[in-house]
Amino acid sequence: MPRDSINDLRMFLAVAQARSFTRAAARLGMSQSALSHAVRGLEAKLGVRLLTRTTRSVAPTEAGERLLQNVAPRFAEIESELAAVSDLGEKPSGTVRITSIDHVVDSVLWPRLAPLVKKHPGLNIEINVDYRLVDVVAEGFDIGVRYGDQVAKDMVAVRLTDERKMYIVGSPEYFRSHPEPTSPQDLLRHNCVVLRLAGGGGLYAWELKHGQHALPARVSGQTVFNGAYQMLHAALTGCGLALLPEDLALPHLEAGRLVSVLRDWSPTFEALHAYYPNRRNHSRALKLVIDALRAGRDGIDAGAAD
Repeated sequence: MPRDSINDLRMFLAVAQARSFTRAAARLGMSQSALSHAVRGLEAKLGVRLLTRTTRSVAPTEAGERLLQNVAPRFAEIESELAAVSDLGEKPSGTVRITSIDHVVDSVLWPRLAPLVKKHPGLNIEINVDYRLVDVVAEGFDIGVRYGDQVAKDMVAVRLTDERKMYIVGSPEYFRSHPEPTSPQDLLRHNCVVLRLAGGGGLYAWELKHGQHALPARVSGQTVFNGAYQMLHAALTGCGLALLPEDLALPHLEAGRLVSVLRDWSPTFEALHAYYPNRRNHSRALKLVIDALRAGRDGIDAGAAD
């Protein structure tokens, strides 16, 4: 097959796996129009339609699904072998793509990966911030970082943190004109900062817990965001109560910029994990990144097991 056809095939596979020209173009570092042109060119050469396109979605046709199932694994094997050959060199090189949540990048990932980047100039790390539950295989990522209950069972998982305490917080300014809630029911009368679930989902119901008693609180308020940093800033400026992870809330609680309420009902989320597919060959670059993430956990709690 001519080289340009192989490149077109790689582009088609990227779109078929991501189910999106937008995400595939971002992964490949090219424009959507160029990607669409390449895929249409491949369809013309093969004389068959490979993708069904609508205004809202992209899906492989029967012919496209056959290519996806039979060719994609072979491309993955080739890339794995090329990475293994590259690892025979003295210096590790290559790109490791990671998907994570924004505040987790700052508080967990980057402190562990920054020294690695400085030590190995040939190592490239790409971090994509996303609140969706990303299929790392389908979307071309090497590693995903999410809470433990969000990790697919067929993935290799490395525990990165302890369980994560959540805090219901508001600013002193907010509480000057609003009484502190004394029960979960009181939250329904407060102006709360609400999280919009990823992927066009609904509003997140706060998963409160007191001992063994769990209670979803369907709070509401004037502001809705889809990211933790924006929720933090809204709480700091007195716009309402927010449910925030401890790595974001604690510095502001200690400084007196935020006040924590209903601590007996503050939930605890599962530990953060790095997860990746169980493949025969992993590149040296990927192994270095995984080891750095694991070592960061060991440095925090040397006695903990993954």
